[in-house]
Amino acid sequence: MSKFLSRVAYASGTFGHDFFYAMIGTYFMIFVTSSLFNTDDTHYNEYMIGLVTTVILVIRVAELFIDPFIGNTIDKTKTRWGKFKPWVLSGAVIAAVTLAILFTDIGGLAATSPVTYLIVFAILYIIMDIFYSAKDVAIWSMIPALSFDSREREITATYARIGSVFGGQLVTIIVIPIVLAFSHNANGGAGDATGWFAFATIGGLIATAGAVILGIGTKEHASALRENKTETSFKEVFSVLMKNDQLLWIAFAYLILGLGQNLINNFNLYYFIYVLGDSTQFSFLGVINVVIGLMAVALFPTLTKKFSRRKLFFISITIMLIAIVVYYMAGQNVYMTLLGAGLFALPQPLIFLVVLMTITDSVEYGQLKLGHRDEALVLCVRPLIDKLGGAITSAIVGFTAVWVGMSGKATAASITPENLLNFQLIMFAAPFILIVIAGFIYRAKVSLTEEKHAEIVRELERTWGKDNK
Repeated sequence: MSKFLSRVAYASGTFGHDFFYAMIGTYFMIFVTSSLFNTDDTHYNEYMIGLVTTVILVIRVAELFIDPFIGNTIDKTKTRWGKFKPWVLSGAVIAAVTLAILFTDIGGLAATSPVTYLIVFAILYIIMDIFYSAKDVAIWSMIPALSFDSREREITATYARIGSVFGGQLVTIIVIPIVLAFSHNANGGAGDATGWFAFATIGGLIATAGAVILGIGTKEHASALRENKTETSFKEVFSVLMKNDQLLWIAFAYLILGLGQNLINNFNLYYFIYVLGDSTQFSFLGVINVVIGLMAVALFPTLTKKFSRRKLFFISITIMLIAIVVYYMAGQNVYMTLLGAGLFALPQPLIFLVVLMTITDSVEYGQLKLGHRDEALVLCVRPLIDKLGGAITSAIVGFTAVWVGMSGKATAASITPENLLNFQLIMFAAPFILIVIAGFIYRAKVSLTEEKHAEIVRELERTWGKDNK
């Protein structure tokens, strides 16, 4: 029972964490393009949206060089609560507060003093992103600290992903109802600044509550294999990552695939607002995604027994490619739209778990190859890739929204056929190509299977204690 409760507590943390991630990665740009800059001056709106989008892109790309050091710092953390939980809790609180402020015009500065607004915005965004990153790295780095067995890790990760799927998709269900309930102006279904601030505040509280539950209900397990003779210095951080070839290849494949996946995910609400012309239908997609997402994750241990992670990866991307075609053909048909979008979401949790398990197993791969163990440093690569992909796709979404006229006071009726075609090329054609490329990279370069990892662990158990006495 204690193991079950620990898994539930861990899943509660990932539930709140992915709820928060969706607010940053998907819905913040919708707030920026539809509500933050929504004056009668179209040129000003587009200019400021472009600047904010650029600031976010620059900050997130620059922070890619910081994340490995965050992981290295977490690896060196020693407290009575372990090395991960202090970062999960502090990161949750600080990120929640700063994000709530970002979902405002910062005391009217966006209108009265755009330059000051951009400076304050950049500072707050940096603070939010760094502490969110620390939490992200810490929360997912706990998996190899809980078990060395690939099968046990799959079960733990399945619980975690059930929580994260539920959290990430719950946002889809409640975002529009919350925003519209608190908004003074429906704004064509996109809501106003008051509604978006309420949404951000509620989301921050949910994420913080999940972190608290994780902190109370989980415990790291000590093991001789987790003890390093020497710590990785700051100078060695990038060297460790670059020498772990399996880590790099799975990360590269995941980045390319994530770009395609995120483009469609981030454009979903735009599709419902500006193509279908009915944002209220978006909640149904959230319900569909929760049901199929939880089913997919719950089946993950069974599916990996039958197919192996490698086969499951290719089955998943095949389903995604079929879904893109269905989604594209949907047009303004609500039912086909829900079918295409839901089918596209179905394998995403499975792909995440395949990637997460491969990166987790690369901890021992690197340990055997390089002679020292770096849990958080290695595991920081997955959130690092998520953030890089999120930064790029957020920039694409922001600039595309301006390019195709889906910003400010725009409605479905104001979108021209030419702009609709341009929107479809970015939302459907580009992701299709990216996902295909990711599949080829994975097939050619990723070779760290469950069987190979088991061999590595056996070798470490035979030699690690002797080498580190």
